[in-house]
Amino acid sequence: MNNILVTGGNGQLGSELKELAPNYPEYNFLFTNVSDLDITDHSSVEEFIESNNINVIINCAAYTAVDKAETELELADIINHLAVANIAQMAKVKNIKLIHISTDYVFDGTNFKPYVETDAPNPQSVYGKTKLDGELAMRQINPANSIIIRTSWVYSKFGNNFVKTILRLAETRDEISVVSDQIGSPTNAADLGQIILTILPKIQNKAVEVFHYTNEGVCSWYDFAVAILENKGINIKLTPVLSQSYPTLAERPLNSALSKNKIKLKFKISIPNWEDSFSNQFKN
Repeated sequence: MNNILVTGGNGQLGSELKELAPNYPEYNFLFTNVSDLDITDHSSVEEFIESNNINVIINCAAYTAVDKAETELELADIINHLAVANIAQMAKVKNIKLIHISTDYVFDGTNFKPYVETDAPNPQSVYGKTKLDGELAMRQINPANSIIIRTSWVYSKFGNNFVKTILRLAETRDEISVVSDQIGSPTNAADLGQIILTILPKIQNKAVEVFHYTNEGVCSWYDFAVAILENKGINIKLTPVLSQSYPTLAERPLNSALSKNKIKLKFKISIPNWEDSFSNQFKN
């Protein structure tokens, strides 16, 4: 039996993997969070892996407070970079399959078409830089049978996300302003979790490979907000605004659409459209 360590077990993706776990009786899942396992501590990780005979790690743990990271650089670096290096080193030594989750924020957003895995990263925020540093560390250590999955605009019925923010604002406001010039693809964490468990037994590679996964289709944050409110039958005024009218501490990529061709061809999978996936999970 595969003993799978899932870090960040209480996050959006970790929580969706918990929901999916009963469908995979051939796997023994061990879900951890920071109170159970300090992934920055080498000896703690080693002891956990050895005592539980772990042979797969799905690293969902991350520092994801994008704006806060601008003033908490050291903490973001520890979690998004150094902890990844620690896990990757252990995966290599123990011959453990590792799936690490990364982000569209490794790109600067100036592309005129969806980013492919070989496009040069150029992060514009501390969050994006620390996530890229984690990727680079993992690729340098190079544990066999391991992959990096970059994703974007993740939402779920668990945790904090754009969907819940819009619905919360709609409870107290008659009008909401939403950025309309940032383009990307909403990703249902349940779909991402399903894909991870589908491709898991098929991962066989000597060098770390990078893949992109989001739901199909692209939209702006404004378009996404429209879909959220329509889905719930909420009728309030939505106003599209430009990013420059809504300044944030961290710079966001204007175009963070990711090409999924590589993962679809490699693992022969199909990916649902973001609108269908969203409406199916958040039915009225």
